[in-house]
Amino acid sequence: MTTVETISIVLNQEMASVVRQSIADGEYASSDEVVLEALQEWMNKRSVRQQKFEEIRRQWQEGIESGPGQFVGMEDLLQEARRRFAAERNQE
Repeated sequence: MTTVETISIVLNQEMASVVRQSIADGEYASSDEVVLEALQEWMNKRSVRQQKFEEIRRQWQEGIESGPGQFVGMEDLLQEARRRFAAERNQE
């Protein structure tokens, strides 16, 4: 059995109006449904964002563990980028 807890929230006038209008339009049966859906979407976005952060951390660590890079400085990196860009353009 799921335990339910009542929490009060305060909305600004614009948000409260949108909630009331969505109920009046039949999109939702209650303000609870609106808030629950919003929270579920927020939780999903939060989960995706966390996964992206974890992937960036993993790639960062992988980069550190792979040893020093092949480019000495930013100018070397830019030259290589320009070389690759020109090679791609010539293939088209």
